[in-house]
Amino acid sequence: MSSTSLMRVFHWGPMVALFIIKWVTLITLYCSSMLWPPAESVAGLVFMATFLGFSSLTLFHFSCSLATGPGFLPAGWQPSVASAASQLQWCSACLGYKAPRSHHCRRCGRCVLKMDHHCPWINTCVGHRNHGHFTAFLASAICGCSLASVCLSMSLYYGLNRTWYMYYGTGQEPQVVLTVWSLLAALFGLGLALGVVIAVGLLLVFQVKSILRNQTGIEDWIMEKATYRHRKTDTQFVWPYNLGRLANLRQVITWSCRTQGDGITWQVVEGTDQYTLTREQLKQKEDKRGRTRSYQIILAYSGAWFPLTQGISVCCHPPCTDEPRIALEEGDMVRVTRWKKYWLYGEVVQVEQVQQVRVRGWFPRRCAVERVDHEDTCVLARQGEDKKDK
Repeated sequence: MSSTSLMRVFHWGPMVALFIIKWVTLITLYCSSMLWPPAESVAGLVFMATFLGFSSLTLFHFSCSLATGPGFLPAGWQPSVASAASQLQWCSACLGYKAPRSHHCRRCGRCVLKMDHHCPWINTCVGHRNHGHFTAFLASAICGCSLASVCLSMSLYYGLNRTWYMYYGTGQEPQVVLTVWSLLAALFGLGLALGVVIAVGLLLVFQVKSILRNQTGIEDWIMEKATYRHRKTDTQFVWPYNLGRLANLRQVITWSCRTQGDGITWQVVEGTDQYTLTREQLKQKEDKRGRTRSYQIILAYSGAWFPLTQGISVCCHPPCTDEPRIALEEGDMVRVTRWKKYWLYGEVVQVEQVQQVRVRGWFPRRCAVERVDHEDTCVLARQGEDKKDK
């Protein structure tokens, strides 16, 4: 494990994940030793061995997902064929081109190969190189926590009813002795285990669907926009990477959990090429620039996620995204590309001409007013007069 990978552990996400893994493992081993003593029955031995196996696999694949990383494009990356540069997006942060299926992660500060999403639990992105390990981590965590949920539920049942079974039982019931602290620990462990089964189970379903379609979460949004863009034309955008469910699965799920390919060149379906997706992205960017509107800030905004000074409605209707909020001063200009009832998303117009980091994010709608140029107003007026004359 490199020093960079080691430093990823020292973050609240991996720390919380490791705490959950260890807590559920230790309390389950403690309770199962009374519920099904491994030294007294084969079933108890099998249960403990199976649970320890899933717990070990969870920790192993979690560590591999974190240490391997998603795979990053080198800063300043250029395509091997110079003519292909016109079909690729430019990353102003990395000062290089984005390879097909690559996206820039503002948290990692790098362009990520086949980026799916940034996961706070491993403190890095899920991408080309660690997608297999991440999926195995989810699956093993669900299996282990399912066993833990059964064990802890039965332990709590027999532990809380131990006195009744002592007087009225057959004598064959498990003898589970719980103190106040072990009872609280078991209840907490059961809550964590059930939470993992439900929450991680849903995430695994989304990941499996993504793998079978060979389409990441970010690419779902690109495909949705492509379908919308082509809705009024005779053409239809074909997803270039969907090779069939089995072939898609083999690209990610292998015995070693090492995904196939280098993350830059991809196998594509007939009728498409390596740059089919990137050309579509460039056209979507062009359409986006056409929809851009300029807004001028009339009220300063601190960048707070719940700005009480902007009104209760703004606080109660935040954008459902982890994208940043940007601090703005009165008089700033922002190019807005997304609109909600109470919030706007855009990029701050830089006054200086020197190379600067792009500042993009959300801000309250009531802080700004749309700026309409006089020339645009005249054009709209002339168009209205022409319609009247006709």
